[in-house]
Order: sequence, then structure tokens, then C-alpha cells
Amino acid sequence: MPENYITCQDEHGSINISEDVVQSMVRSVITEVDGVAGLASSAGTELAELLGIKSAAKGIKVQIVDGVVNVDTIIQVRYGCNAVKVAEAVQNVVASTVQSMTGMGKPVVNVHISGVAFEK
Repeated sequence: MPENYITCQDEHGSINISEDVVQSMVRSVITEVDGVAGLASSAGTELAELLGIKSAAKGIKVQIVDGVVNVDTIIQVRYGCNAVKVAEAVQNVVASTVQSMTGMGKPVVNVHISGVAFEK
């Protein structure tokens, strides 16, 4: 299988989940977290490139390393919100979503804050 699939093996065979599918689910739940203004924008382009995210607009990278799902996200926080609490909320919702979606153990979720979004 291509390396961009998360594979779950059991006695019945294997299940392969595209990393793109996991990215879509993660994107969906992140945008619902209170205090998140959005995923990476042009301000997060350099950080995204360092993390190996091909499109900074996506702001999410999913990998499987040694049987553990690793998720890197780049977000912007709304002005006036506690950045640490927002990042922790993102970590919690992403971890529970990925774990329930893949059936694998608890993932590693890294949240990178690329900026603050001000009200217009």
C-alpha cells in the first residue's frame, strides 16, 4: 500500500484509511473549536513547509510513525482567547476524533499557532 494510508490489521484482514480522509475529519472538528479562527494562512506558510505540509492552506499533516498516528496542525487563534486553552481543546478533540475514527491508540497531536486573528 502507498505510505499515505493508515493501515489497521486484525484477524479478518486489513483496513486502509487514506491520510487525506483523516485530514478532512481533523479539519472539520478543528473549525468547530471555540477560539480557533481558522487553519494556517499565508502567515503559516514557512512553518507548514518546515513541517512538510504541502499546502499551507490545509494546515494539517497526518503521518503514522511506529504504529502511532501523528497529527500536526497549524491554527490561528481569535484575539482575546487564551491560546493555550484553545490549543489544548484542539489537541483533545483531534485526539478523540482520530482515535475513534481509526480504532488505533491515542495519537500524538501537535498544535502550532501561526497567528492571532482580529475581528474586522
